[in-house]
Amino acid sequence: MRYSLEDHHRQEVAAACLFLATKTEECGRKLRDVAKVLCAKTVNMSVAEIPDDYKDLEQYQNAILLTEEVLLEALCFDFVVDSPHAELVDLFDVRQDTAELEECAWSIANDTARTPLCVLFPARIIAAACYILAQHVIEGPQSPSLDVRIASPAPSASLPTPPSHKVVPPEASRFAIEHFGFNEVDLVSIAAPAEVLNIILEFYAAQDLQAATHLGPVASVCTIGCAPSIDPLTVTVTDTSSTGVHVKGETVHLV
Repeated sequence: MRYSLEDHHRQEVAAACLFLATKTEECGRKLRDVAKVLCAKTVNMSVAEIPDDYKDLEQYQNAILLTEEVLLEALCFDFVVDSPHAELVDLFDVRQDTAELEECAWSIANDTARTPLCVLFPARIIAAACYILAQHVIEGPQSPSLDVRIASPAPSASLPTPPSHKVVPPEASRFAIEHFGFNEVDLVSIAAPAEVLNIILEFYAAQDLQAATHLGPVASVCTIGCAPSIDPLTVTVTDTSSTGVHVKGETVHLV
């Protein structure tokens, strides 16, 4: 069931969504408090400037309640939402990682709520992307790239001799891929330039890194499919008469 936003004010829909979410996630907020925020956004004022007896406050409360009824009908009262956090918990239970890595992956998962990822991809793919990115950030820029971590492994050319029935532990850098058992279609959806990992990286790149310096390591990660910039190759020579290079002092820049 779908309703057009042309029939409902976007700010009222947003307020109703937040109010309903606070109920379903057991993080309740008073209707009056949500109405104050809606009022402040509508009339371009700060929440502190809206008194409790503001003349239009009741009108905003009624608008939220009416829109909430439309939301409930549109959702068919289905509030079951898969979360990447639950998938991360399962992943952490299988592999005992450092607290730093788990905290980083959890923080990235929190930040994905500020992107449209939750309505575009399954929770397990988002969780895998969060873990893979956190793993690369914690291990440093010299560790395997994101491209390597999500690449589909080449099929074996021959059977092992003699046959081995032992379970081969997944490579550390590809643990998330192996854990979730992604197929070729899943891997394509993760690796596509405009998809999961790149959306997360673009989100971080758009932040004010001067004010949020702690985001620097993750914001500096190269997006999928992009090659890191390479500094010009420099050498020192004593005789450049026949090298065909440009000389700047003792440093030679090859062209």
